[in-house]
Formats: sequence, structure tokens, C-alpha cells
Amino acid sequence: MTVQLRPRHPEKAKKADSAIPRKPVWIRKKKVESPEYYATRRLMRDHNLTTVCEEAACPNIGECWSKRHATMMIMGEVCTRGCAFCNVMTGRPDALDAFEPGRVASAVKKLGLRHVVITSVDRDDLADGGAEHIAQTIRAVRHQNPETTVEVLTPDFLGKGDAAKIVFDSGPDVFNHNLETVPHLYLTVRPGARYYNSLRLLDDAKSANPQMFTKSGLMVGMGETLNDIRQVMDDLRAANVDFLTVGQYLQPTPKHHPIDRFWSPEEFAQLERIARSKGFLGVSATPLTRSSFHADEDFAALKVARQKALAAGA
Repeated sequence: MTVQLRPRHPEKAKKADSAIPRKPVWIRKKKVESPEYYATRRLMRDHNLTTVCEEAACPNIGECWSKRHATMMIMGEVCTRGCAFCNVMTGRPDALDAFEPGRVASAVKKLGLRHVVITSVDRDDLADGGAEHIAQTIRAVRHQNPETTVEVLTPDFLGKGDAAKIVFDSGPDVFNHNLETVPHLYLTVRPGARYYNSLRLLDDAKSANPQMFTKSGLMVGMGETLNDIRQVMDDLRAANVDFLTVGQYLQPTPKHHPIDRFWSPEEFAQLERIARSKGFLGVSATPLTRSSFHADEDFAALKVARQKALAAGA
């Protein structure tokens, strides 16, 4: 009997293929596998958890998992959005798993994480977009791991009213929502999202809790210009976003959005200088930067930067 596998990206099936260019030397990364890597993978399997590390084909998975750092992706492995850049499976998700928050908390404890990043698929099928499930996961992690700081990378809750407030009220240490790209590319890159809705979400997070760090990320290499990025930086600072990540877009398959170009390490260094000059407390801009890469170190640096800023303004 032949098992019919669910297509990973049904919305892209009829799209024309685009060639995936060869990666430059500064993008290539050696495969890292160690006893700790396999132990992390086994722990995720034992707890029946999904990670964005695997689902999004992150190039840093070997390094992170060898340090026992894994980014949990909750609410299933199927997303209701079909973003042109993303490798996460799209389609109709399964019902929420009420026991998932507890399993996430248990995995965090066994990994010994001092800082955990929790992300999720988009759940447009749910009345609150999954906000309550995210909040329950944060509370479960705190209950089992009172010394662990929590960073959430959430959907945009587009059309879900005040659902995001449920997440704000659960008290994450860092609230992250990625803009991903510049406004004029949204219709092709993030067709299910709205640029100014995402900006408003970040602004609302800071207004709800000024002590909570806010964070957002961009990818480059999809057709944007330096001036486009400058404008997005200004928009994020107007929303009082504290931390910015910028990384190189890597095309998962020929059906995904084509790579326009690879930005050089020197250009990433320039982006970091520009971002810091605009007042971000923290910036990570390298070809392999991803939202949760070195998130624990970045959080520690954020706290120090805030203290310095407060002392300077005293």
C-alpha cells in the first residue's frame, strides 16, 4: 500500500523553478555533529517537540545543538501562511496539543537552558491566533524553570483583535516579531502579512510593558536596497524596538523566492554600524545571523546596554 505524503508547500507547486545560486565562501558552514548534538535531537524526539532549527533548515543547527541550544516551535509543524521565503510546511494544522507547554518546559529543564527562545507557526485558524497557547507555554516554562529567561518569537495576530495582549501579559523577557523584509516586497515575500500591522504589534508590545525587550529581524538578498533597510530601521526605532537582527536569505528550494544577491560581510558590518547609530541597544548583522542564534548571549548584552543607557541619561 502506497502512503500519500502531505506536500510540504502545496501553494508553491505551480510556481516556476528558479535556480539556487552557489553559496559564497562566507556562507558555507561545516557540518557539526557531536554527542551533544545527537543528545539534543534525541531529547526533542523523546518529548515529541518540533524545532524551528529543523523545520526552517537553519544553517546554524549543528553549532546550536552541540551547545544544547534548541528553539522550540510550538502549535504544530504546519503553518497556515505560505510565505515565499519559508521552509516550514504549509496547510491545515492539527488541533492544539494541551500537553505541549508542559513538554516544552520539561525539555528546557533537561537541556539546562538559562535563556530559551520559543517560536511558533502561524495559526490563522484559531480565534486568538494561538496567543493563549503561547502564554500557557511561557507560564509552564517559568513554573519548572524559575531562573530561565524567556524569549518569544510570535506570529502577527493579524485580524485577531487584542489577542497579542494575552502574550504581553504573560510576561516574556523578550518579545520578538520579525518584519522579515521591506514594505515593497511584502506582497510577494509575505503575502499573508501587513507591514504596518507588524510594526504596530511591536509598538504595542513596548507600550504594554516598557521593561520588556522588543526585537525584530530582517533578511537581505531578496531585492531590497540599502536605503530600504535604512527606512525599516527608522520605522523600528520609532516603535522603540531594542534589538535588530539581519541575516542573509538562503533559498530553501527552487520553488521559493529567488535570491537576488548575496550581501558581503563588509556590507553586513555597514548595516550594523548604521543600526547602532540609529539607537538600537543591540544589533546582530552577519550573513548567518538568525533570530535565535546566540540569543542567550544577546540577551545578556541587551541588559548591560540598557543599564549603560540608563546611567548615561541619569
